[in-house]
Amino acid sequence: MNKNPYEQFPHIVSNEVTLRKIVESDLDNLYAIYSNEKLFQYSPVMLKKNKNTVANMIGHFERDFLKRKAIFLGICLNSNLNNIVGVAEIFDYHRDVNMITIGYRLNDQFWGKGIATKTVRAMTEYLFSDIGINRIQALVMPENIKSQNVLIRNNYIKEGTIRQGYIWKGKGLVDLILFSRLRSDVEIA
Repeated sequence: MNKNPYEQFPHIVSNEVTLRKIVESDLDNLYAIYSNEKLFQYSPVMLKKNKNTVANMIGHFERDFLKRKAIFLGICLNSNLNNIVGVAEIFDYHRDVNMITIGYRLNDQFWGKGIATKTVRAMTEYLFSDIGINRIQALVMPENIKSQNVLIRNNYIKEGTIRQGYIWKGKGLVDLILFSRLRSDVEIA
């Protein structure tokens, strides 16, 4: 059975990470993420230098969910659910194809600890098992090797490079590598 991913705001809990709604008390952590240049080197999202801009984003996350445009989730370690260490995104839902796109960014203090891999695993399991999505995809800049490895570790298949197929703010025309995983693909080990 397939559900619409926008029917209910997700709260995704795995063994080590929880993906939850971003709330006003997350502002400092969210600002630390969105104002960190390292995190936006390979991203279509522009850096945010103003804390008020980031504060407004929290309301926009709610609006985007209600408009069925995107779902933004705070990534937390289960040891500290009040501290978001990154942001997971679920967007571009196509009901007719039963397909959705994911994205993620992690505060660089938490890089290299397997958190992004666990985040993608939790999102993938949720979207396949709870929502019944058939195809999950992610788009990654060719230079972003770490993010490609996160997807490969989660059994996503590299379909190919979309050459100069997207315009990203601050980057212009970009090449993106398309990764995907189908519900019928081999289960996550």
